Amino acid sequence: MSNENTEGVLRNGFFPEDSFKNWDEYRKAFMEIPFRLKDRAFTRSKDYMEIVEMKARSNNQMKKTLNWWDLIWFGIGAVVGSGIFVLTGLEAREEVGPAVVLSYVVSGISALLSVFCYTEFAVEIPVAGGSFAYLRVEMGDFVAYIAAGNILLEYVIGAAAVARSWTSYFATLCNKNPDDFRIIVHNMNPDFSHLDPIAVVALIAISTLAVCSTKASSAFNKIATIVHLIVISFIIIVGLLNANLQNYTSFAPFGTRGIFKASAVLFFAYIGFDAVSTMAEETKNPGRDIPIGLIGSMLIITFIYCLLATTLCLMQNYKTIDIDAPFSVAFNSIGWGWAKYIVAFGALKGMTTVLLVNVVGASRYLTHISRTHMVPPWFAFVNEKTGTPLNATYSMVIATSIVAFFTNLRILSNLLSISTLSIFMLVATGILVRRYYSTGVTTKGNQVKLIVCLLLIIGSSCGMSGYGAYSTDGWIGWAILVPLWLLGTGGLWLGVPQAKKPKVWGVPLVPWLPSLSIAINIFLLGSIDKDSYIRFAIWSGLLFIYYVLIGLHASYDAAKECESKHCMFQYIDKEMSNVEEEESTN
Repeated sequence: MSNENTEGVLRNGFFPEDSFKNWDEYRKAFMEIPFRLKDRAFTRSKDYMEIVEMKARSNNQMKKTLNWWDLIWFGIGAVVGSGIFVLTGLEAREEVGPAVVLSYVVSGISALLSVFCYTEFAVEIPVAGGSFAYLRVEMGDFVAYIAAGNILLEYVIGAAAVARSWTSYFATLCNKNPDDFRIIVHNMNPDFSHLDPIAVVALIAISTLAVCSTKASSAFNKIATIVHLIVISFIIIVGLLNANLQNYTSFAPFGTRGIFKASAVLFFAYIGFDAVSTMAEETKNPGRDIPIGLIGSMLIITFIYCLLATTLCLMQNYKTIDIDAPFSVAFNSIGWGWAKYIVAFGALKGMTTVLLVNVVGASRYLTHISRTHMVPPWFAFVNEKTGTPLNATYSMVIATSIVAFFTNLRILSNLLSISTLSIFMLVATGILVRRYYSTGVTTKGNQVKLIVCLLLIIGSSCGMSGYGAYSTDGWIGWAILVPLWLLGTGGLWLGVPQAKKPKVWGVPLVPWLPSLSIAINIFLLGSIDKDSYIRFAIWSGLLFIYYVLIGLHASYDAAKECESKHCMFQYIDKEMSNVEEEESTN
């Protein structure tokens, strides 16, 4: 960005749009809230708008330096972190027992279905906006904005949780208790009283690498992930050699409900793969590299998780698993005390790569969201030299550091699961809308059928979620709800023709796989505790207030300005064509 442009951004401040020029303009905009809400709720973006127009608003382009091999390593580095090394012990001990491996299978299947949906979108719309951009195209600005708020929450909470876990394993490496490195404030709520300065230092160090170069981040990620995989191999081999089958005698002490309840929380362990989709804008060949990178990494990750979960519960009885550093303490229990340092070192490496990819993904999301002016366009600035979004990166790290400094892991993991599962459900719904609805192609009758089928799919999935959460036994609810889900999905399959086919790569077995993804994500949402939903509702309320007061007007002005430019260009093109026709006639 030139000095002149930079000064322009600073001069205009955070809100350069017409609605914020003065109080009179803002008052006029405020009085138009109902009209503007309706306009934004029913306005869908276009693929070319996200790929061309939105990218141009960052002034400088992100550099295309990544291939499928980079994406696989980013995928593994993004996901294999605190979820497996901390939450496995927590859920196995308190919620599910040795059947934690089945919880990983359930959440892994759900994650894989979401990966399919993300892959089709990322190939068709290769931009930094990820699921935010996909939902803007298929479900309109307002739905995309609500998703955007939860995406940013997901990344802030996810990185904060990993950063706090980083402190726990660093303490183990130093042969200390995690609280030895935290500042405990005794007169505060215990959920927020263990202050963690080490987590903040780790975040700042990682963000420095993230803003220097995406390619350098990729190289560091590969090296750290290779070391991490070597340590994981050590854990699995040595752990299985010291397995005690007696620890598996009570395989599912908390029953089926415990398996699904743990699955909802352990979904946290798979979070991060969507960060890979935000790198589509920096990928050399999205049509080839993204499917291989996303799907390949998820299959590898699921296999690793199942092996690690099995190994932990075979090494140590689930009742005695340590919830802060389960794998390190498990080696102590079999007399391999020295091995805990290797485990802690490997876990630290894994969490470092998770933090790196999280910071990279979060900044890309914020960059694209700010391109639409839903948040101030100041965040969209891409540095000309590094090709990375500086303002977005530093802002996300500051927000994450504040949360990591105060909040404990249990609150973070539950709230994160609600946010993430909701977004993945919306992306799967977006795939169905993309395939079955196209303006000017889909007839009114088929549009009505699509809406009815989607309502049946989502409604029956909500019913199954509630029934699974509150019903202690019986089959009547399942006998009603499962056929309704089959009716909705089958009706879409047989009764509505697809309006759009993917150009390069598409989700297989549409509508069945996206519909199943919707059902599983909603079902897992039913297993999360009430307090987490209250916190989620408060956050959603704050999002809506910001949107009505600021985001709505800024994005509305930016959209209308963009439409005016397109109308002007179309008029100029038409006039030029007329002149050319007149000249050829003469």
